[in-house]
Amino acid sequence: MENEKDLSDYRKVYNKKELLEANIPDSPMQLFQTWFYEVEKSGGIDEANAMTVSTIGLDGFPKNRVVLLKKFNENGFVFYSNYNSEKGKAIAANPNVCLSFFWPNMERQVIVKGKAAKIAPNLSDGYFESRPRGSQLGAIVSHQSEVLASREALEAKLKNLEKAYLGKEITRPDYWGGYIVSPHAIEFWQGRPNRLHDRIRFILQKNHDWLIQRLNP
Repeated sequence: MENEKDLSDYRKVYNKKELLEANIPDSPMQLFQTWFYEVEKSGGIDEANAMTVSTIGLDGFPKNRVVLLKKFNENGFVFYSNYNSEKGKAIAANPNVCLSFFWPNMERQVIVKGKAAKIAPNLSDGYFESRPRGSQLGAIVSHQSEVLASREALEAKLKNLEKAYLGKEITRPDYWGGYIVSPHAIEFWQGRPNRLHDRIRFILQKNHDWLIQRLNP
C-alpha cells in the first residue's frame, strides 16, 4: 500500500497509578466519582465528561460517537440527544448500549454496559431551560442525522428560527431529551508497566449487590 504507515514502534510506558482491590469501594459509581474528580483536578483533559456511546444500528452495525455526560449518580449516566437521530432510533430498537471514557493523562479507561431509557419529560425540560439560547435553537433547527443539502441551508433555517422566536420563550421539542444508562457491568482499566494493566470489573447481581472481579490484562 503506497500510503501505508507502520505504527508497530509506537510505545508508551504506563506507570502513573495502580488499581488494587484493597483500595476500591463496594460501589462502582463511587469509584467512578473518585476517578472523574481526579481527572477534573488534573487539568489535563478539556472535557472530562466526553464519552463514547456505542449502539447497534438498524442496519445491524455497531456505531460509536462521542457525546457529553451531563449527570451521574447511583442510578446511572445521563446524556441528551435528539430522539429521532440515528442514535435515538438505534436505542429505541435495542436499548443495550456501551459507554466508554478514556482519560489518557491518568492512563485510565472506564467501560460501561447497560440499558438506555428516556428520562422523565420534566427532567428534560429542566435541562433544556438551562441551556444557552443558541443551543436551544440548535436542538430545534437540526433534524439530527438526516441528509442536509448544504451548510448554508442549515444557517438559513437558523436565521428564520431566530426571527420566529425573537422575544419569545423557547420550549423543548418533544423529539429532544435525555437518556439514562443504567449499568449492569462497569470495568475500570488502569495502565500499568509491561502491559500488565489493572482491570477490575463490577457486575450487578440480582440482589443489587456488585460482584467484583479482576480480569487478565
